[in-house]
Amino acid sequence: MTTRVHAFSADDALADLDATGLVEALRSGLVSVPEVVEAAITRTEQVDAALGAVAYAAYDRARAEARHPRGGWFAGVPTFVKDNVDVAGMPTQHGSDAFTAEPQAVDGDFARMYLATGLIPLGKTQLSEFGFSGAADHVRLGPVRSPWSPDHYAGASSAGSAALVAAGAVPIAHANDGGGSIRIPAAVNGLVGLKPTRGRLAQDRMMRDMPVRIVSDGVLTRSVRDTAAFYREAEKVWRNPLLAPVGDVTRPGRARLRVAVVTEGIGRSCSPEVRELTLRTAALLEQLGHHVEEVDNPVPASFPEHFVRFWSMLALAISRRGRKDFGPTWDPTKLDNLTLGLARHAARNLHKQPWSIAVLRGSQRLAARHRASYDVTLTPTLATETPRVGHLRPDQDYDEIMSRLMDWVAFTPLQNATGEPAISLPLATTAAGLPQGMMLGAGAGREARLLGLAYELEEAVGWPRIHADPGVA
Repeated sequence: MTTRVHAFSADDALADLDATGLVEALRSGLVSVPEVVEAAITRTEQVDAALGAVAYAAYDRARAEARHPRGGWFAGVPTFVKDNVDVAGMPTQHGSDAFTAEPQAVDGDFARMYLATGLIPLGKTQLSEFGFSGAADHVRLGPVRSPWSPDHYAGASSAGSAALVAAGAVPIAHANDGGGSIRIPAAVNGLVGLKPTRGRLAQDRMMRDMPVRIVSDGVLTRSVRDTAAFYREAEKVWRNPLLAPVGDVTRPGRARLRVAVVTEGIGRSCSPEVRELTLRTAALLEQLGHHVEEVDNPVPASFPEHFVRFWSMLALAISRRGRKDFGPTWDPTKLDNLTLGLARHAARNLHKQPWSIAVLRGSQRLAARHRASYDVTLTPTLATETPRVGHLRPDQDYDEIMSRLMDWVAFTPLQNATGEPAISLPLATTAAGLPQGMMLGAGAGREARLLGLAYELEEAVGWPRIHADPGVA
């Protein structure tokens, strides 16, 4: 059996509690905030040598905050923040060696909202360079590894956050998603990962200023109730008046839904095993009383071409504006092959960029037509099983990396273009014993619908537990 890496223990203040359970334990006085934070630090140190998930440790700061925690529903719950949003007193390195970041003077807009819920940050988590790759693999530092199997990747650019939540170091951590990076690491680490509707949460300016706002921030958790609680509490701090509130979703939804099942990726086929696991999930939904219909993928096969062209423009902007944005230490020769290759691809195709932006914006109309017939769409989160470490090394030839990425990440980018919400749930396990997430998408503003359905599925089958086998640690 593959050795799993986790720090779950009945002997410390975290036990095997999710964030909601930890809030209850703190309020009842069963544990104290300093005890909880110290346990999280100890656990992180225990697992990180094997996982490579921590980009920046701020343990002394966390200990100090634990003595005088701020208010908020999550007051005293330890967390990590992905290293591409600004947190006062911590550098924002973006997973890159191309510059040396100084500590930020103030919290960015997202961190200000996130930490106002009471969460205590232990530091920053590792990501792929500027979040471009579907695997957080670093030329110098190496990969972020899955706690379920350290021979495999922990997913996309929010991999560091996912690995620490799955391994039991913290119950909740920040993630963001520009092509699947909340949902992909959730899928491969047995977690709940909701990419919200565009504009649902406060965001840093770098994310807001994109021509198409493909990036959404969110969290990774081990339970549906934790994800639901986060959105409820975040809305108390900051709410977009253009979107109906998510509200307090605490139980399964009652409506029986029209579910479209799609097993073919955009321009790529999924593996036979992943198709079979998806159809099993569809059968479960049907058993629960939902109307399920298998349909062809409504997205044109040309969509990935336009998405990659837009994605590559972001790399070109970073490479050309690096000194202005990141300071005098900027050295573009230290960018990895994927970033450099994307920038070259954008430079060769600048004349086509307006067309691609128009296609991505127009995808909202395609989504609206689909939603006229279906409430929810079920797909696998990823087209194949999780790749082994090395498969997506950033020092490989650019064309090879991109081909491998496209074969794996064939479902998630659509919602980044449309702005719709989608949630990855740990509903399947491969023959090799690895988590294989299933993704449910809904119309814009329909997070509550997805959370209600997620509760229903969680009650029906439960989620796999990394520490279920007492002989694995």
